[in-house]
Formats: sequence, C-alpha cells, structure tokens
Amino acid sequence: MPTKPDTEAPDLLVDVRDLSVHFALRGGTLSRLFGRDSGTIRAVDGVNLSLRPGEVVGLVGESGSGKSTLGRALLGLVPATEGSIRLRDQDLAQLSRRRLRQIRRVVQMVFQDPNAALNPSMTVEEAVGDALRVHGMKSAAERRAGVVDALERVGLSPVELFLSKYPRDLSGGQKQRVVLARAIVLNPTLLVADEPVSMLDMSVRAKILQLMLDLKHDLDLTYVYITHDLATAKYFCDRVAIMYLGRVVEIGPTEEIFAHPRHPYTKALMAAIPEPDPDKMVPRDLPRGEIPDAAQPPLGCAFHPRCPEAVSGCGWESRDLRTLVEEHWLRETAAYDEERTVIGDLAHLDAPSTSATIGSGGSAQVRAILEGMKAEDPDEPLWSGVQSIEDAGSGVTVSFEPAPSPALRRAGGVEVACVLYPDEG
Repeated sequence: MPTKPDTEAPDLLVDVRDLSVHFALRGGTLSRLFGRDSGTIRAVDGVNLSLRPGEVVGLVGESGSGKSTLGRALLGLVPATEGSIRLRDQDLAQLSRRRLRQIRRVVQMVFQDPNAALNPSMTVEEAVGDALRVHGMKSAAERRAGVVDALERVGLSPVELFLSKYPRDLSGGQKQRVVLARAIVLNPTLLVADEPVSMLDMSVRAKILQLMLDLKHDLDLTYVYITHDLATAKYFCDRVAIMYLGRVVEIGPTEEIFAHPRHPYTKALMAAIPEPDPDKMVPRDLPRGEIPDAAQPPLGCAFHPRCPEAVSGCGWESRDLRTLVEEHWLRETAAYDEERTVIGDLAHLDAPSTSATIGSGGSAQVRAILEGMKAEDPDEPLWSGVQSIEDAGSGVTVSFEPAPSPALRRAGGVEVACVLYPDEG
C-alpha cells in the first residue's frame, strides 16, 4: 500500500529548529515558598525536524525520551523554552493562546487513551461537534452534518446508531474512531497521533492504522506518529526519528532505518523486538542500566553510559566512574570493606564533571584498586576515555577526555548523532 510522500514537494509544512522544552523542578517546601528552582528537566533538548505535506514521520523511543512532549509542543500544549516551530509562515512558539486556538483548526491531536480523551457525560454527537461549536459554527444543523460526515469517514455507520451513544456504550476501537472523527471534523492539515493504538487490542490495531492511512489519502493529511512500537512505525511511517533523552539520535527513511540501523541505541531498540517464533533464538544485546535522569543528563553523548560501542570521545565523566566502582564492589563483595576504606565516599561524584577525585587511604592504594578493576575488564569502554590519573593528596584525580554532545551528521541515507560516524557532508 503506497504511503510515500512526494519527495519533490518544494515546501515544508512544518519546520522545527533547535526546539527545547524545559520544565523547572521545585525542591522542598521552602524552595517552593520562595519560588526557587532546584533543577530543570530537559524534556526536549535541541530538536530539528521537518515535515513535508502528506508525509508520515514517526517519533520512536522509550518512555521518557521526550517524544510526547515534542508532539504536544507542536500544538502549543506545552510552551517552547527555545527554538522555533514554523507551520508554513507562522512560528507557533511565538503565538499567543488566542492565535494558537485558531491554529488548531489545521493542527489536531489524537491522544493515547480514548477513555480519558472523551468526556463521559457527552454523547458522540456532542463530543465530535463540540470542536465545531468552539470554532464558531453556531448552526446545530450544520454541526450535525459535519459530525455525520466525520463519523462516516471513520467507519462508524450507520451513523444514527452512534450519535446518541455515550463513551461507556462503545468498545475501545469505537472510542478511538470517535476520537479520530473529532480530530478530522475541522478538516485539519496535520495530525499528531500520540500512541493512538497502544491502548487497543491487537486485533483492532491494524484496522485503526489502516483507517488512519485511508484518512491520510482521502483528506491529504500529514502525520506525526508517536510510538514506542517499532512494528507499527515500520508499517505506518515514511520516515522515523529515534529519540533518546530529549534528542533525535537518528532520523531517516523507514526502510533504511530498519535495514541498516546505525546508532547503537537504534540497534538496541531493534534487538528488543519480540520474535514470534518460540523455537527461534535471537541474540539480545540490550543496553545496560536505565535511562538517566533528564534533570542531569550525561555529559557528551547521552547514551554513552549504556552504550556497548562507546569509545574515548563519547564524554565519560565522574558519575560513570562511581557506577563502575560500585559495580565492581557488587561482584567482589569480599573486598568491599577494605577497598571502601581506601576509596572513601563517592557521593561527590554525582556532580557531573570531566574530573573525579577519589581516595582517602593513600594514592598508591587507590591506583592499585583502579588497576585491578581495569584488569578485571580491560574492554570496559570507560578506560578509553581516561586522559590521566594524577596523585591528589591521599587519593587520585581521574581526568576524562571532554566531549560535546554529538550533532546529527549524514551517514549514508540517514542522519545519526554518534561519534562513530564522521560527517559525510
């Protein structure tokens, strides 16, 4: 089934440049009382993204990667901290709430949970027609005609059976069709679909995705499709943007991304796809650890603490050293008491830095412990990023090679933010 856009289209529908969405963290009671922030969550951190008319672009990543926040920023549901979101000739990041309300005639959203998206006290006719009322259609007859047309387009027919029903009277798939009808009733140009099938039964998902493709062709829609499900992204999207910790780490045509994933995080996502054949063993080289705190992301490449292909220029830091030492103690429990006395407290290493001073029992003893750790696992990538180990009082200072967060660079048919791929221009 063809879903590809016209690659020769000269104009862009949406052009996102250097977009950041940050949320202030509040500390304890006194901090909140005096309005002092205790940190910032970088939910979206410098994203560049473009959409051509008729294109389907997927935002893929784990929970907490920033994909839903990016989708909401496209509608002005969350304010942009920095950057621009240009829809044709208008910058949505600079518009007032009143102007954003008008823009929502052409930009609509399909939310993940149809149960939460629909007001339980409104009938289907009221829920779908409310958007028409809000945007100035006063005639009840015209609103009903618009509702009927929208419901027929999403496959809820005969329409008369659904107009007076409440959400509680509908199945999950029917509710999502009502949500789609409400989204298209204003004849929008762009739909942001935030995991629109994740709450549905497996038997219903393909039908809803097929319906969305049919609506795309019938109404000349452009989609931003947000998902953590690579299978539906492969089926539905023309291009895929892989997001990790607020950044796009790889973007390109869907076929290219799936055939030749380049970023180690993309490879990890591909490796996590379930294999339907229970007799077929698939190697699982999954990333270690958990997603880092978005309030204090890793220095350099945000994925480097979990990356199986990390090298010296990835941006190693003090927190990585603490993790390495603590993992060593988990394996060597018998040595913990003695080495803990020599190494001392590690809490100060939680402040991100390209240098880490550790030790309180003598620099020679600290060096010996570090050398033993390196001998245990000489392939540990952190050691490649160590520039020097210098004596510092009764301990040592470990200095790492500073590295910026890698920008997207051309690699074959995609763009990838990884130091393993030099820019091809």
